[in-house]
Amino acid sequence: MIDIDQDEVLTGEAVALDVQPVGFFLRALGALIDLLIGIAVFVVFALVATWLASQGALPPSLFGILSIVMAVIVMVVIPTAVETATHGRSVGKLVVGGRIVRSDGGGTGFRHAFIRALVGVFEIWMTLGAVAALVGAFTPRSQRLGDLLAGTYSERTRVPALPPALPGAPSVLTGWAATADVARLPDRLTRRIAQFVTQAERMQPPARARAAASLAAEAAPFVSPLPAVDPETLLRAVAAVRRDREYRALVLEAQRVDALTAGTGIPHGFPER
Repeated sequence: MIDIDQDEVLTGEAVALDVQPVGFFLRALGALIDLLIGIAVFVVFALVATWLASQGALPPSLFGILSIVMAVIVMVVIPTAVETATHGRSVGKLVVGGRIVRSDGGGTGFRHAFIRALVGVFEIWMTLGAVAALVGAFTPRSQRLGDLLAGTYSERTRVPALPPALPGAPSVLTGWAATADVARLPDRLTRRIAQFVTQAERMQPPARARAAASLAAEAAPFVSPLPAVDPETLLRAVAAVRRDREYRALVLEAQRVDALTAGTGIPHGFPER
């Protein structure tokens, strides 16, 4: 059985991708922007309708009917059309750098957008966002009620640039690196090893040797088989192996984001090294 974290999605190739859902406050900001735009559109309509009625061009008996029709257009039709046409984006989501995607990471369609908009009439418009905020605060990906019913969530699209590549594995461990089992290291240890590898040349030999020995001892339990090399060589090989594997995961994620951006199932714009 494969364990999938709450911020991972499993592709059709059984590859778990680490995704970044938009946080609660950014989602709230994006929803507020969309809500204000909808209110502005409705206010403009009301002003135009009032002016037409004052000029006798609009019978007063139709004013109430047109108000209901415009409310449906603003609250349901426009959000559905915008999210369907832009594959999960709206003005608010563009501002905060988010996109509505399916729970499996795929692109959304009309059905998802319509369900979200229809439920949004209650949880956003009728309660001024109180229900959406309450549900979002207690869901792992800040999903509102419409997301839960539609099977969607808001994914972060502004992925930070990849860090500069670390040196490759030492030549003496090239064969070992191809078959070694190097488990994911604790984040703090990963950062310390990366800092050591990039700064080792500027360190004094005694301090360099002590730091390498200490870090190698911490990394050893995550490495199998453990090669018979000096601590610094081991650290450089471990950093290179983890870097290459995490880079491949980032490439897969970038390809999926590019495919969603194009609205097709064909990835494009592969990152280069």
